[in-house]
Amino acid sequence: MSDDHTHVQEFFGARAADWDRRFPDDGPAYAAAVADLGLRPGDRVLDAGCGTGRALPPLRAAVGPAGVVVGVDLTPEMLRAAVRAGRDRDGRLLLADVAALPLRSESFDAVFGAGLIAHLPRPSENLRELARVVRPGGTLALFHPIGRAALAARQGRQITPDDLRAEGNLRPLLAGSGWRMTSYVDEDSRFLALAVRED
Repeated sequence: MSDDHTHVQEFFGARAADWDRRFPDDGPAYAAAVADLGLRPGDRVLDAGCGTGRALPPLRAAVGPAGVVVGVDLTPEMLRAAVRAGRDRDGRLLLADVAALPLRSESFDAVFGAGLIAHLPRPSENLRELARVVRPGGTLALFHPIGRAALAARQGRQITPDDLRAEGNLRPLLAGSGWRMTSYVDEDSRFLALAVRED
């Protein structure tokens, strides 16, 4: 396992048990971001880096009982927290790396990634892997329940010019990875970039 993977697992593993208690008011922001993804009943959606599964209930509600919801995360403790919260009823949980997904190509209509982009060790390659599992014309949502400036302030740091979530950095990164950005919002109350998988 690479050092990047070990770092991510250690960071999130140590915080998994109380993750939801630390951020109790994020539910409406997750629901709004899922609504913006434009899912339809029967769609197949992947929650990449699903953590404790906070997006799984609104994803399930959007695709309905005929749809498919799969949550993938690298950290076993996060998936165990999702099970304890009962969110495994809303989607199948897989312990896997988004850099090498054990999923068929073009098998999903959409990917939802909350807080994901900052933890990708090789963003271009990793976003290309997400594009691989989505059908042409399918969608990607890169989401965070607070915006870049608010997140930086919470973490006691400044936004730097190399921040991958900056529109000027994210748009070409997505374009080089098989995605075309269609929408970008960075407000104190949320960050949401939407993209479409190119043919």
